[in-house]
Amino acid sequence: MAELGKKYCVYCLAEVSPLRFRCTECQDIELCPECFSAGAEIGHHRRYHGYQLVDGGRFTLWGPEAEGGWTSREEQLLLDAIEQFGFGNWEDMAAHVGASRTPQEVMEHYVSMYIHGNLGKACIPDTIPNRVTDHTCPSGGPLSPSLTTPLPPLDISVAEQQQLGYMPLRDDYEIEYDQDAETLISGLSVNYDDDDVEIELKRAHVDMYVRKLKERQRRKNIARDYNLVPAFLGKDRKEKEKTPKRKVTKEEKELRLKLRPLYQFMSCKEFDDLFENMHKEKMLRAKIRELQRYRRNGITRMEESAEYEAARHKREKRKESKTLAGSKRGKEEGKDGEFAAIENLPGFELLSDREKVLCSSLNLSPARYVTVKTIIIKDHLQKRQGIPSKSRLPSYLDKVLKKRILNFLTESGWISRDAS
Repeated sequence: MAELGKKYCVYCLAEVSPLRFRCTECQDIELCPECFSAGAEIGHHRRYHGYQLVDGGRFTLWGPEAEGGWTSREEQLLLDAIEQFGFGNWEDMAAHVGASRTPQEVMEHYVSMYIHGNLGKACIPDTIPNRVTDHTCPSGGPLSPSLTTPLPPLDISVAEQQQLGYMPLRDDYEIEYDQDAETLISGLSVNYDDDDVEIELKRAHVDMYVRKLKERQRRKNIARDYNLVPAFLGKDRKEKEKTPKRKVTKEEKELRLKLRPLYQFMSCKEFDDLFENMHKEKMLRAKIRELQRYRRNGITRMEESAEYEAARHKREKRKESKTLAGSKRGKEEGKDGEFAAIENLPGFELLSDREKVLCSSLNLSPARYVTVKTIIIKDHLQKRQGIPSKSRLPSYLDKVLKKRILNFLTESGWISRDAS
């Protein structure tokens, strides 16, 4: 009776009780796995006929040593699920395989058997041709998140956003730097019949576009670092009034102008910190020189330095008073000394103090000045009386001297302004 329950392959007559393939078109045609894989044909049975697994697929494909005890039916459902849902949708794949398998088990079994196992090593090549390179890694690629992560949006009102053309959700502006940069790549397309020169030209276009994007981002970073947006909106004035800073000296302003090329290598805060540190260094050096001066004068304690400074202040005040007194005496003595060039010339005693100053400034002798003065006044009186006169000024009197003397006589009241 036991022999009656056994099944045999109709082609090789081997026992096929554990697993057999039954033809769905021919009656009583059951083949063993070896004959089925070889495509055995017998009678009216052909290899292209349909078939079914008689045992329901409860055998394992990877042998008893495989982890998890996956049956052939589950393997078939797994391959159907990976084709239907795609790699990575492990929850949907687990639901398709059956409730007995969790998403973690499905992922581990597929990766270990079909990718890293013998089947994956035999089917997946080491180098995949025409594979797209992933530039989104954080290793500094052209499109990596470390370079393309947007900055937080500006904290400005809606009216100010409209004034700037600013879009806060995208952190972009309606008009960007080099607005037509996208035209470099808008018409690019990769064709399989492109030669090497055309491919290199397209790569060059993409490289140019990436550099323009980096320049846009650099300008945005500079605008944020140096607070150019608040300066454009007039907010920086209010902030400066609230937080007054130290007064910048003329020397520091000149130094800032000389070091302006460093702005592109440093942020605003770093640049301000640099000048603050330079100011602190200057103050410390001045303090060190002051302490060294105290030490040279025999002062070793700060209490003594206050007495020393008070005594020094008194000495400097006495020196200033003596200097002022000496300068006053020098001015009084200089009034007579400034006319030393003309005081010994004839006619000097006939001049007033103002005329002495005029002759000294014009380098004109008193006698010549008196002569010119007499001629000008005489002509002026004759014109007032209606007598025609033709003045004949000396040859040494040029236009500049004549104009200066006329202005002086007019201001002094010797002649009227109309006559001059």
